[in-house]
Amino acid sequence: MPSPISEQPAGPGQNQGHPTESWSSSLGFVLAAAGSAVGLGNLWGFAYRASQGGGLAFVVLYVAIVLLVCLPVLIAEMVLGRSTGHAPLLAPITAGGRRWAPLGWLFMAAAVGILSYYAVLMGWTGRTLLHALLVGLPADMEASKAFFASISSGGSALLGHVLSMALTGIVVAAGVRAGIERLSRWGIPLLFVLLLVLLIWAAGLPGAMEGYHTFLLKWDASKLHDATTIRNAFTQAFFSIGAGIGAILAYAAYLDRRSAIPTEAAAVVTMDTAVGLMAGCVTFPLVASFALGDVVSSSTVGTLFIALPTGMASLGGAGRVVAVAFFGLAYIAAITSSVSLLEVPVASLIDRLGWRRPRAVWLGVAVITVLGLPAALDTGVLERMDAVFGGVLLIVGGLLLALLLGWGSPGRLRQDLQASGTPPALVGSLLWLLRWVSPCAISIGLVISLVDLARSWAGG
Repeated sequence: MPSPISEQPAGPGQNQGHPTESWSSSLGFVLAAAGSAVGLGNLWGFAYRASQGGGLAFVVLYVAIVLLVCLPVLIAEMVLGRSTGHAPLLAPITAGGRRWAPLGWLFMAAAVGILSYYAVLMGWTGRTLLHALLVGLPADMEASKAFFASISSGGSALLGHVLSMALTGIVVAAGVRAGIERLSRWGIPLLFVLLLVLLIWAAGLPGAMEGYHTFLLKWDASKLHDATTIRNAFTQAFFSIGAGIGAILAYAAYLDRRSAIPTEAAAVVTMDTAVGLMAGCVTFPLVASFALGDVVSSSTVGTLFIALPTGMASLGGAGRVVAVAFFGLAYIAAITSSVSLLEVPVASLIDRLGWRRPRAVWLGVAVITVLGLPAALDTGVLERMDAVFGGVLLIVGGLLLALLLGWGSPGRLRQDLQASGTPPALVGSLLWLLRWVSPCAISIGLVISLVDLARSWAGG
């Protein structure tokens, strides 16, 4: 039966759900949450947005937003999940009453919307990995464009989308420990190993230092107040960390009451940011060495699926090995993120309707697969879905989370964190950030993002 939901705001510890599953340890949760955060956005989004945003200026904005805005919001999201014990659809109602029901539906819309096109990108990534492993790399830029056209349209794109959703469903259907946690326990360490090997290899390329200086270390102060750079920094931060989607909330509902949430949130943010910076230190030398700057600056798709395979092909057999490692890394990042996105509607169906996990999983897979068909057939649709679901809705979700835990139900945040041993001074600082810093910063970022996005669509 569905859990009872109060019409009035519940105090801490009241109306708490009781998930039947849990993480085996704090490490299991941290790796799963890091897997949710680390995704394709770290690998291709960071390079693309950094190159557009003046390099170091973008990185400075990104890190500031992550530390001052996303980290407090991530902690609030984790508290909301653990303290209520409910899935994303019902947790806001339990904490703040019926007037907060739209936030639960926003979580559902964001997760479903993102996964519906994210699975398309997974399909492209998997197909590129298999081609590099079994066939080889395109010989030149024209061959790369032709190959990408073949995997991003028609039946091939649809098949990749369907198979990616099916694989995601298999993992989530296995459960929290046997599926999601098991994947994260081997996937995240392997991801870091592959990334470290690629970083060391890229540092030895002839254009490595030029790549670092051109993209990562170049300083352009004017970009700090450039609307597109600010929008990109907010989008990258929220999309990369995963705050405002509800995925971390869903995972936190399975947390032990004694877990130190601020420490775990800091570990997730640190790992996610490290992956983004390390990936940049792999991508930028490749771009400089193979003279691919124009392609990277103009297209996220061009960066990952056209420019990099072309550059790697020039290295012969070694380039093919690097390509397999890189796209293997990308697919691991993709699958660990996709399972967290699917868990949002699945956990909500289980929590609200009392369904068994397999039924909720395969209904969710079917619906999301259908919703993703337009993105699979048209990359223009995919890019617009990314801007709306992967950008605007995430930022709105983060804003509402800050308001709910900072103003609507601050006692819930304070009591939950102090009960698990968080120092009162740290709790006070987090509340201050959630009340005064995060809402103001997110509101500014949201307005700038909407205006800049409308301008870019009107101009396009």
